[in-house]
Parts: sequence; C-alpha cells; structure tokens
Amino acid sequence: MSITVNGEPKKIEAGQNVAAFLATLGLEPTKVAVERNLEIVPKSTYADVTLEDGDQLEIVHFIGGGLETVTDATAHDDSWTLAGKAYRSRLIVGTGKYKDFEETAQAVEASGAEIVTVAVRRVNVSDPNQPMLVDYLDPKKITYLPNTAGCFDADSAVRTLRLAREAGGWDLVKLEVLGDQKTLYPNMLETFTAAETLIKDGFKVMVYCSDDPIAAKRLEDMGCVAIMPLGAPIGSGLGIQNPVQIRLMIEQAKVPVLVDAGVGTASDAAVAMELGCDGVLMNTAIAEAKKPVMMARAMKLAVESGRLAYLAGRMPKKRYADPSSPLSGLI
Repeated sequence: MSITVNGEPKKIEAGQNVAAFLATLGLEPTKVAVERNLEIVPKSTYADVTLEDGDQLEIVHFIGGGLETVTDATAHDDSWTLAGKAYRSRLIVGTGKYKDFEETAQAVEASGAEIVTVAVRRVNVSDPNQPMLVDYLDPKKITYLPNTAGCFDADSAVRTLRLAREAGGWDLVKLEVLGDQKTLYPNMLETFTAAETLIKDGFKVMVYCSDDPIAAKRLEDMGCVAIMPLGAPIGSGLGIQNPVQIRLMIEQAKVPVLVDAGVGTASDAAVAMELGCDGVLMNTAIAEAKKPVMMARAMKLAVESGRLAYLAGRMPKKRYADPSSPLSGLI
C-alpha cells in the first residue's frame, strides 16, 4: 500500500503499525515524534496504531535552531526563576548555523548556558543514521527550548509545538510567529492567537514579540511565562535599538523579560543586562563569529558583567566634569 512520509510517497507492506514502520526506517522511537493525518500519535500507542493506505505521516526531530553548566555571576545567590524553575545562567543560546553538532556542543559549553533553543524539523527518512542534536547535547542536563522558527501563522506554530512536546515531553516553549521573510518581525495578531491556544493546551510560553509595552502587557496577562522583545531584527547584529521601550517593558513586567534577537557582540549583551533584563537570547552573534567558541565565552562574561553593573547601580550622568580628587588643600 502507499503512504506519504514527510511529503514523499512510500510503498509499505499492509498491516504495519507505527512502531514496525519506524523500525524499518532505522529510527529510534524515543528520538522522534509522529503525526498521522494531522493527529499526533502518542509514543505509547506506536505498536497499536496500524497504518492504512493513503495515510500521511510527518516524522520530526530536533535540530540546531533559533538557544549549561551553572555559572557564578555574583558572590551571592542571583538566580532567576522561569516557569517555576531556578536558573543561574542568564544567557540562552540557539543551536543553529554552526558548522556541525560538535562545534555546537563546544559553543554551548563555553557559553555556560543552561537553556538552548532547538528547531523542530522533518527526519531525513532516507538517511536515518544522520546525527541528531540529542546525541551531542544531553536534554537531561540542558533544558531544550523548542521554538517555532519559520512559522508565519498561528496554526503552524501551534502544530509545531504540539509535535515538539510529543518528541521530547517539554512544556516550556518559545513562540515566535513571523510577519514576513524580509524583516522576520513578529506578527503580533497571530502571536496573540497562538499564545492563547498554547496556554490553554498546558504549555509554558516564552514569547518573541515587538518592542511594544502594551502588547507585552497583554501577553503577560494572558499567562505567558516570559516576554522576549527583539533588540533589533533577527540575525542583524545591530545591537539594542530600542532601549527606552525595553526599559518600560521591564518596569511593568512581573515575569522575566529577555532581549531576543539583534545582539551582535559582547557589548550588546552587556547593554541589555544593564537595562535590567533578566536574560539575553542569541544565536547568530555566536554561530557566525569567526571563532564561535571564543565568542560564546565572551557572551557569557558580558552577560555576567552587565548583570553585575545593573545590580551595582551606575553613577548618574552629568553635564559637566566632576573631579574625583577633592579641590580643597591644593598646593
């Protein structure tokens, strides 16, 4: 009989169940998620679900896409809480754009990140032995944050994250719904729709959004666990273009606020933290550096430095000079 697998027709023997079919492909069931005719197949039922002629299957796994060990940024406990879990590192890194998974793992280690973003993509069923991200970054040691990179409407974003939860079991997700290919700016109307659906579905939603305090407040009131305004367009490396709006979002928020997108170098990460952000998420700034592993280390230090500067409280800006040595008693 004929079925369609990841968009390609395939002939199989009649009567095969999902578990047997995955075995013929050489795929490990624990590392993938299966959707049959737009309905997710729970892993526990793989042996019970019999494939039928005309079925359409999507088989996906995690790849590098989009963002540790514990770091000691201050002498006292400066952990932060995200969706009920405490973290020490305030740097979240993406796992895309590296030359290979080995470099990805080295950069993540150098960054000290406890959370990494991952994309959900189709399994290459013609070569199931290709390496997978989980072979290099242990999801038992690092929090995987599935994201919806490449989604341009609410339906595709929701579908992607439901598959991600089935593949890895994670409820903490990063939602991004893009407006167009050129700017990759968030489509806020679709973002609101997707966020509402995902929250009702039990997800803990971190949300990529515009630098609009009103939109941010609405997302928080809906139940999003973190607000993630862009610092500049995704992958642009332009740095923090909107410090005034981001500061307003920080002042009003009761959930973590993280700059997401636009960071180009270490000083940009420090600026975000000096504004009072709870963290920074980045990918391209590290992955496309000439020496990604070295840049990952630089970003780790910049985030820690910026956080310390924020906690210390900067000196006031003044219009005129103010000598540091007293003028009285001069010879």
